[in-house]
Amino acid sequence: MQKPADCPCAHSAHADAFKTGSARAAELKLQPKMAACGRVPLILLLTSQCLCVFLTQGLKPAANVNVHPPVIAINRQLKIGASNAGSVGAASSVSQPKRTTGWKLADEEACREDLTRLCPKHTWNNNLAVLECLQDRKEETEIATDCNHLLWNYKLNLTTDPKFESVAAEVCKSTISELRECADEERGKGYLVSCLVDHRGNITEYQCHQYITKMTSIIFSDYRLICGFMDKCREDINALHCGSITTGEKDLHSQGEVIACLEKSLVREVEQQDQPHPIKEDCKKAIMRVAELSADDFHLDRYLYFSCRADRERFCENTQVGEGRVYKCLFNHKFEEAMSEKCRDALTTRQKLIAQDYKVSYSLAKACKADLRKYRCNLDNNLPRAREARLSYLLLCLESAVHRGRMVSGDCQGEMLEYRRMLMEDFSLSPEIVLVGRGDKGLVDSLCQNALQALIQSADPGADYRIDRALNEACESVIQTACKHIRNGDPMILSCLMEHLYTEKMVEDCEHRLLELQYFISRDWKLDPVLYRKCQNDASRLCHTHGWNETSEMMPPGAVFSCLYRHAYRTEEQGRRLTRDCKVEVQRILHQRALDVKLDPELQKRCMTDLGKWCSEKTDTGQELECLQDHLEDLVSDCKDVVGNLTELESEDIQIEALLMRACEGVIQSHCHDVADNQIDTGDLMECLVQNKHQKEMNDKCAVGVTHFQLIQMKDFRFSYKFKMACKEDVLKLCPNIKKKVDVVVCLSTTVRNDTLQDVKEQRVSLKCRKQLRVEELEMSEDIRLEPELHDSCKKDINRLCSAITFGNAQVIECLKENKQYLSHMCHQKVFKLQETEMMDPELDYQLMRVCKQMIKRFCTESDAKNMLHCLKQNKNNELMDPKCKQMITKRQITQSTDYRLNPVLRKACKADIPKFCQNILNKASDDNELEGQVISCLKLKYTDQRLSSDCEDQIRVILQESALDYRLDPQLQLHCSEEITNLCAEEAAAQEQTGQVEECLKTNLLKLKRDACKKEVLNMLKESKADIFVDPVLHTACALDLKHHCAAVTPGRGRQMSCLMEALQDKRVRLQPECKKRLQDRIDMWSYAAKVAPAEGFSDLAVQVMTSPSKNYILLMIALAVCVLFLVGLLCGRIIKRVTRELKDR
Repeated sequence: MQKPADCPCAHSAHADAFKTGSARAAELKLQPKMAACGRVPLILLLTSQCLCVFLTQGLKPAANVNVHPPVIAINRQLKIGASNAGSVGAASSVSQPKRTTGWKLADEEACREDLTRLCPKHTWNNNLAVLECLQDRKEETEIATDCNHLLWNYKLNLTTDPKFESVAAEVCKSTISELRECADEERGKGYLVSCLVDHRGNITEYQCHQYITKMTSIIFSDYRLICGFMDKCREDINALHCGSITTGEKDLHSQGEVIACLEKSLVREVEQQDQPHPIKEDCKKAIMRVAELSADDFHLDRYLYFSCRADRERFCENTQVGEGRVYKCLFNHKFEEAMSEKCRDALTTRQKLIAQDYKVSYSLAKACKADLRKYRCNLDNNLPRAREARLSYLLLCLESAVHRGRMVSGDCQGEMLEYRRMLMEDFSLSPEIVLVGRGDKGLVDSLCQNALQALIQSADPGADYRIDRALNEACESVIQTACKHIRNGDPMILSCLMEHLYTEKMVEDCEHRLLELQYFISRDWKLDPVLYRKCQNDASRLCHTHGWNETSEMMPPGAVFSCLYRHAYRTEEQGRRLTRDCKVEVQRILHQRALDVKLDPELQKRCMTDLGKWCSEKTDTGQELECLQDHLEDLVSDCKDVVGNLTELESEDIQIEALLMRACEGVIQSHCHDVADNQIDTGDLMECLVQNKHQKEMNDKCAVGVTHFQLIQMKDFRFSYKFKMACKEDVLKLCPNIKKKVDVVVCLSTTVRNDTLQDVKEQRVSLKCRKQLRVEELEMSEDIRLEPELHDSCKKDINRLCSAITFGNAQVIECLKENKQYLSHMCHQKVFKLQETEMMDPELDYQLMRVCKQMIKRFCTESDAKNMLHCLKQNKNNELMDPKCKQMITKRQITQSTDYRLNPVLRKACKADIPKFCQNILNKASDDNELEGQVISCLKLKYTDQRLSSDCEDQIRVILQESALDYRLDPQLQLHCSEEITNLCAEEAAAQEQTGQVEECLKTNLLKLKRDACKKEVLNMLKESKADIFVDPVLHTACALDLKHHCAAVTPGRGRQMSCLMEALQDKRVRLQPECKKRLQDRIDMWSYAAKVAPAEGFSDLAVQVMTSPSKNYILLMIALAVCVLFLVGLLCGRIIKRVTRELKDR
């Protein structure tokens, strides 16, 4: 505590006492009933300033003043008080005035009229009660000028008389002995009272406390009575025109306005930093000290007291004075409509001073004193003292202690809550925000954001949403319905609100307020108290954070959370993982951030340009991130990296996509609840959603979201977590420098296929990768958009031919297959390649596997995936076969019949026969277009010639049997006989079930066929039926019993059973079934006609005709006789030639 060597303020005040005052006394009036009220002891936190002790004695009023308050009279009263502490104590108590025998203000003629008019009679015997009554009179009430000067003289003499110190020494005897600092003060100079005022908060002795408190209220009625204040602020008062030091220019008792003016100037200086007359440092300290001294009793802040008297009566009538309670009450009503503007302005100034120095709030400084010391919040040597005093610094320090689980007293936490709410309600209390709001427009955005971020850090609404009054009011209904299970004020209420963002329970106003707050919370991990508490040890261990107030330059807040989530998804092998509790919280934050791009600071910062360029129209929920993902290849590198990393993270834990999870809640509960309940997702949930994308529980929003994520995954194989983890080593080894997932899948699939075809001992692609590769291939087959190359090639064809078909379920692909003859050349090539792949691996045929799913379970559970279609074909005519599946099998059979390359089994069985017999056809073929069944037709002809290998013959027989039942399985017949079928066999062709009726119709109408190409195809059918009766279903059905009775021992194939039936027909001892006999006779006639129309094209063809001819035995006998004759002629000619040759040699 400084001891002033001289106190010019006293002499100036003394001089002023002898001059006439101005007419401003109205500002110091108070209602009589308030003057009559008893005052409660007030405890003030006073630490730095001193109360001036005046040494002047024997001062008397000037001769021209018609009042005479002699010093002797005052001294006599002080002596009486010194000799009887009880009487002083009583005298200092307004509620219990005690009559004394000394000089009384009530006896002075200058004040008698005013006293009678303004003060209750029971106060007249107590000078201090009279002084308080007249000093705090109503604003509109005037008192006489002479009385004004008398009161001033009385206050001056009272505070400058050395016996005032004697009274204090007697009344505060025990207190002085406890306060060593005060006991050591030099006596006789007034320093003792100054020390007691400084330690007023520590005074427990009732009478001493009352005495010191009363004297403080007297001194604070005029700034010139405060020791040192005028010395330190004289120049600033004049420079800022806050009032005059010269007596007479301002009313003697309205000097509270001077202090208020200085306080406002101090606040403006902090907010604007461009004041023409900056306040000197000593004066700043004096101003803050005065504010601190007046912290417990709002009467001591004279300007605020007079500005808010009516408002105090209106809002805080029942609030007891002391410990800053009236201040707090007025603060709470600051924004009510009934609050006067003058009072609101004074309160705001007071709040701004509190923001600059927390000690200006008595209740906060008192309640948190021990905690501040305990957590060393004011011992940071790296920070300037001014910053330590800032309210924001105090709040940050204590909030950090609370977040770390440390004990902070309940009273302190209550005070912190009040002032955090105060900061949130009025932005003007944060000078940084006001300052940047006036800056250059180009700098405002970043500076303002930083200032707002600092405000949110100080207020910490994440710990208690009620601090943000706007949020509290906007979200009250949502909290009552959606979050009623959470305790009021719990930090998890904000998380609950975020979980219900964009749901039916959320209201628009709450949504806006919530996103505004989350914008800042997302930029500092410490603003989420639950996250901070659960992850502080992990952050220290893994991210090297230490101090609660670590500077942003060393470790930006956003970097800490980035570090945490990088470690959240590390495997056990990688080590350095987060604890379970911390990981849960990190995942919670990630889920919340996914709701809006603005909640991800790094994403917004790096992608601002791209958001404006590509996504300016995408303003709906979640659309901005989807837009960035859609334009991934077009983004700048920094943004591309961030979006890529986020997408990669989503692939591992799709629950981060909160909007998608909300949309898919039904299907998750029905089909994926097992994997959804897992703490660690690792991509299982998305895989499940894809597999169940077409379940009845799947709604449009969920299906669109899942498909979008699948499409995004196609851009980079890393976006498929399970695929990445299973195949990353294989990709690096076999497919380096390839990033697109579809290209990686093709690369690995090609490698697997080549290894399989070459029968290598060890596959180059690992087993776990092959399994996941299969999953990826199956998923890609579901939607043409998941195969970008095919989709791009067929985009125009899709718009032209399949515009009414929705994507998904492979419907568009099926549409292209059905319209294959109308496709553009490039699209046709891609579709053919796709069909070739699907026929080699039917499991990739999404439509087949979907439609026949149940039939596969019924008939083909033991079949290999690659033989699935073959198994289904074998069971196609089973009575238990589902009609839809049967129809799908027929479609695939028709597709296979168009080209041998689409029939892998045939291709393998006839590998040697095709180039041997059909090379001329292969020479004309292209790699990507169908041969329209030409090779198969070629092989059919060779089958009738019985020249095929056994394996190939077996496969051709199957094809012949299938095509004999359904003309659509014979592309050449369908191509050349389309008109004839339409004109002659329309009824048979329209039949839903094809059992060979169309073929029989064409055979029956053979003579009516006009086109040679069609006639040739029908004759080929007849020729084929001669080779195998099974190729002729009508004949086979008619002769089934006869085959069983007469030809059971005959091996099928190579025309043997047909020959058996022909012999039985000629044998008169055998009686065939009438239908069989009729059909056989018809066939004989047809074959005879065929022989005439289409003679044998070669010896093999001739041999077949002979062997199948009814006169086979006769023909064979005649051929044998001819051979014998030739043999005999040869022998005879040979002997003659030999004899002639020998005779010639002998010559």
